[in-house]
Amino acid sequence: MVEVIFFDAVGTLFGVRGSVGQMYQVVAQEFGVSIDAAVTDRCFYRVFKAAPPMAFPGCDPALLADREYEWWYQLAIQTFEEAGYYGEFRDFAAFFRRLYAFFGGPDPWVVYPETREVLTELQRRGYRLAMISNFDSRLFPVLQALQLSSFWEQVIISSQAGAAKPDRQIFQVALDRLGIGGEQALHVGDSEREDYAGAVAAGLRGFWLQRPQQSLRDVLPFLAEERSSYFFW
Repeated sequence: MVEVIFFDAVGTLFGVRGSVGQMYQVVAQEFGVSIDAAVTDRCFYRVFKAAPPMAFPGCDPALLADREYEWWYQLAIQTFEEAGYYGEFRDFAAFFRRLYAFFGGPDPWVVYPETREVLTELQRRGYRLAMISNFDSRLFPVLQALQLSSFWEQVIISSQAGAAKPDRQIFQVALDRLGIGGEQALHVGDSEREDYAGAVAAGLRGFWLQRPQQSLRDVLPFLAEERSSYFFW
């Protein structure tokens, strides 16, 4: 029976305000550069999907922040080169420093309307809550800024775990931290491949959250059905 519910972060609990391209546009304007948000958004997702996992196995913890920064810096360069705007910046490194800090705060993010309500209800029902995310270390201040940090027993990020979803290793790290087996855990996320298939392959139950057709409220009847089936058998 499910005792622990793991959640993905971006796209599941909160999302980008508007689009990544629109947020990049906001910061680019601070540097006097005009970009097309839609073009930049498309380029970002092409580059993002082709990028290596946000995971650094064996990395010295003291160097982790630098590795995360460099990972995103290279992704930003490729995105703006593909979009045709890289040469428009007099100092791209300065722009990126501002961009990186911007996404480490609350401004580019929006919490989905039902998120706090559902998390509170799950805690009331006695479930232990934790997070498994392919985000970087900025997730911790972002959760704090969005007033979501108090819900979690553990927050596992790929850059620290040395593996990224859908790799079963990050799920095993999460299970070990919570001291449970896969049969006691459910993972909820918006990616079929990374969240649902990854969790199931690692021995957890999976719930694929398909926004906008679904919301986190759909997890509640799913859990009720799971618990009923458990007691029936």
